[in-house]
Amino acid sequence: MKLKSTILRIDAKKMYYKELNEKIHQTIDNGVKEIVLDNVNGQRYIGDGLKSDIKIVINGVPGNDLAAFMDGPTIIVNSNAQDGIGNTMNAGKIIVYGDAQDIVGHSMRGGKIYIRGNVGYRVGIHMKAYRDLYPVIIIGGTARDFLGEYMAGGLIIILGLNRQKGEPIVGSYIGTGMHGGRIYIRDEIEDYQLGKEIRLFGPDEDDRGKLNLYLKEYCQDFSLDFKGILKEKFIKLIPYTHRPYGKLYAY
Repeated sequence: MKLKSTILRIDAKKMYYKELNEKIHQTIDNGVKEIVLDNVNGQRYIGDGLKSDIKIVINGVPGNDLAAFMDGPTIIVNSNAQDGIGNTMNAGKIIVYGDAQDIVGHSMRGGKIYIRGNVGYRVGIHMKAYRDLYPVIIIGGTARDFLGEYMAGGLIIILGLNRQKGEPIVGSYIGTGMHGGRIYIRDEIEDYQLGKEIRLFGPDEDDRGKLNLYLKEYCQDFSLDFKGILKEKFIKLIPYTHRPYGKLYAY
């Protein structure tokens, strides 16, 4: 039997993660187009493997691997999030109004992850693009070490908004093992922060087009000053070779 309402609220307080995820799938099967999850507190795997146009709004802090293998839905988190957001994600959009932790976008293949606050370590590790799939991660705050590690495609933008005085916008070992994709950082960084596989450049017209395209959407989502953000200088980080370890394994 199909539900008449296209929006449904679920109270996740003290609900085991398997029960919550089963209820989400059942609700989608009944024709609901928007789900609001209240009192979420660490339940993991929310939105994993979903392939519909469903919208999920999360009030609370979701657990690890939010939206892993997701292929189409939109997920909005009105708080912080934990590790592994968008793990191997194919399509869709994740919006986080707070901070997120480590390995955001691990092996991400497509879709968008927009985070208003800060993130932890190894964001964008193993990101890749394939044919019409193009993954994008935008971080409003700062990122820690190993940003873009082993990155093979896609786009990462770090804005460094609302930093404390002297707080670095990124950590060290940026782009270690990177052999594809682009990273844009809205600040200067030191050479010692770079992985050996990447080089630093100023943005060209193509880069400015990408920044305009994705940052306009990001600023609309978070009600930020798009023109003000673009006034600051961006740098571009790209790999200088597509075979960073070729000499180690082949001659």
